[in-house]
Amino acid sequence: MTETIRLLSGGAAQGLVQQLQDRFLAESGCRMEGTFSAVGSMRDKLLAGEPCDLVILTQAVVDQLIGSGHLIADSQTPLGVVHTGIAVKAGDRAPDVSTAAALKAALSAARGIYIPDPLKATAGIHFMNVLLELGIAHAVGERLRPFPNGATAMREMSQAGEGGLIGCTQVTEILYTPGVQLAGLLPPEFELATVYTAAVCSTAREPQAAADLIRLLAGADAAAIRSAGGFEPVKPAAR
Repeated sequence: MTETIRLLSGGAAQGLVQQLQDRFLAESGCRMEGTFSAVGSMRDKLLAGEPCDLVILTQAVVDQLIGSGHLIADSQTPLGVVHTGIAVKAGDRAPDVSTAAALKAALSAARGIYIPDPLKATAGIHFMNVLLELGIAHAVGERLRPFPNGATAMREMSQAGEGGLIGCTQVTEILYTPGVQLAGLLPPEFELATVYTAAVCSTAREPQAAADLIRLLAGADAAAIRSAGGFEPVKPAAR
């Protein structure tokens, strides 16, 4: 009988996991059931008792869950740093977003602004703070189009029938979604670089298989896949 391991993950890692799941099955004989959404939602599922073998969440949340005994401390392995960026539909002209003034102009001109959950998603929470700092939160409020996670927001934007749309989420969710393209990272003063880390759950039914999957995701053989998808190597001071 083929074993199944269960994964709760932030949406930033969805593309990476999906690219490697067939290889994992071939090498381990284990299938994988993954749930991908806002980091806060995945944390809440784990805390509510959702069966889970491993998680991929932000380093800060992993630290919290290790402290509460939900994750095994010595199993944690960083997958990489993920930046937050601005996206447009494929084929649309990419606006200048390199400065605060340019980003403000681009957002103010957009017909719709696609974002992940502004209450539980890492990028969504950060983006709402950016709007406040730019002073346009109220002006663009009716054009915000939030979705449970960045991958869904990007997919919905790619399928929208109108142009002049813009989105903000983790770079990985932009690069892994057909039909959208990266316009640029947030300006330096609004930069959000997040370390995503995998760890085995303390209640895992398949702890060895979970550890094997983490080694595959974080290993040298998958470095090119991580890089192409927007994961950058973790520097010692990046937490």
